[in-house]
Amino acid sequence: MRWHRIQALLIRHLYLYKRSFPRIMDIVYWPVMELLVWGFLSMYIEKMNVGGFNAVTVLLGAVIFWDFLNQSQKSVSIAFLEDIWEKNLLNIFVTPLRLSEFFISTLLVGFVRLILVGIILTVLSFVIYGFNLFSLGFALIPFVLNLFLFGWALGLFANAIILRFGTSAQILAWGFLVLVQPFSAVFYPVSALPQLLQPLAYLLPSTYVFEGMRSVFATGTFSAPHLWGAILANAVYLTVMIWFFFKMFAYVKREGKLLKLN
Repeated sequence: MRWHRIQALLIRHLYLYKRSFPRIMDIVYWPVMELLVWGFLSMYIEKMNVGGFNAVTVLLGAVIFWDFLNQSQKSVSIAFLEDIWEKNLLNIFVTPLRLSEFFISTLLVGFVRLILVGIILTVLSFVIYGFNLFSLGFALIPFVLNLFLFGWALGLFANAIILRFGTSAQILAWGFLVLVQPFSAVFYPVSALPQLLQPLAYLLPSTYVFEGMRSVFATGTFSAPHLWGAILANAVYLTVMIWFFFKMFAYVKREGKLLKLN
């Protein structure tokens, strides 16, 4: 693995963002709109005085954390799709670039997007609603990192499916995360789910993160069991998804379909 190749891909992606207003809007527009909608809703619920339920804290914290996961997954999938749309995938992989280096570059692109979205949402939520995300303290960092890794794993899965079935499956780059959201306990605890679905929810790293976030907001104490649950689940997901992507990439090369992937 060579850092200069990873750096070259990273710079290439960052230059695209620098010169593309739609790409910047993708980072700014949707997260800000979600923050405004859920922020106004949480303020309305707060005025209703619902039995000590702090809607601003719970809902806005969930929205910001969900956008972290969303940006992580999309950065991996869209970076891959852009090379397919531009018919540039073959040009990249005839170079000495390794697949692992391609992985790391998309991981870094996602990290940059996460930082930008985090700064924007944290500032706006504090200015408009008086919500301080850093009230989570140091618990914020490991929980966000786990969301970032889970989003990366989901992005790899979407890319593997696109490799196997072509761009007819590219809807997964935008829609796959929606399938995960109901079981991730983003805006409600796992106990709100039907009894049969609760074990399914605990198979997802995101569930442990959102449950842990609510625990910190409710009690002010760090939830180590939720953090370790997220770490262990992420270890499994990343291992399986990386293996699956390598498997699909090897299949595409063996069948001579890399050039036809458009």
